[in-house]
Amino acid sequence: HVQLVESGGGSVQAGGSLRLSCAASGFTFSDYYMSWVRQRPGKEREGVATISSDGRTKYIDSAKGRFSITHDKAKNTLFLEMRSLKEDDSATYICAAEMFGGCRLEGGWGYYGQGTQVTVS
Repeated sequence: HVQLVESGGGSVQAGGSLRLSCAASGFTFSDYYMSWVRQRPGKEREGVATISSDGRTKYIDSAKGRFSITHDKAKNTLFLEMRSLKEDDSATYICAAEMFGGCRLEGGWGYYGQGTQVTVS
């Protein structure tokens, strides 16, 4: 069965950095668009960054220049490098996978992980 297991969250001061990881299993990783989605308190879930199998990426405006999404297809692992973190980045970050729809940040995803908490203060 499909599993997406996130790690790497934590508490960090504003201006700091974190690297999130997502270990994927149970599906053909290279067939899917992989994304990071976040859920902030009181706000709707939003796509933050997405990457296609061939490495094309897309970011939400607030993440451009600060976040970097990458993948290691040999290890079926997705990463999100976050720098210059702001309090507004505090959220549960969720790994998501979708086979269809292209490199996008809107709409639903087929599979979600449980999420990892990022707190910036």
